[in-house]
Amino acid sequence: MDISALQRRLRQFSADRDWQPYQTPKNLAMAMTVEAAELLEIFQWLTPEQSVALDDEQRRHLGEELSDVLLYLVQIADHGGVDLEAAVERKLALNAIKHPPRS
Repeated sequence: MDISALQRRLRQFSADRDWQPYQTPKNLAMAMTVEAAELLEIFQWLTPEQSVALDDEQRRHLGEELSDVLLYLVQIADHGGVDLEAAVERKLALNAIKHPPRS
C-alpha cells in the first residue's frame, strides 16, 4: 500500500466535498475512536473461538470497519505532519528492544 498516494486520494476526496474545515487531527481522532468502537462491536458477544471463525458476512463487515479505522489513522498522520512509514519503522525497532525474543 502506498500511504502517500492514499493520503493524496483522501485529501482530494475531502476537498471535493468541502470537508477540509472539519478534518482536524482532533476531529479525525474522535471519528477514528467511533469507528474503533464499531470494530469492537463485531466481536462483542463472540467467544474467542467464534472471533477467529467469522463467516463471510462478518468478515466483510470486519473489513469495512478496519478500513474506516485505517483511513482515519492515515488522515490523522497526514494532518499531523507524521511520516507514518517512518513512525512505524521506529516503533517496530523500539518494540524489538523493549520486547526481545525469547532465548
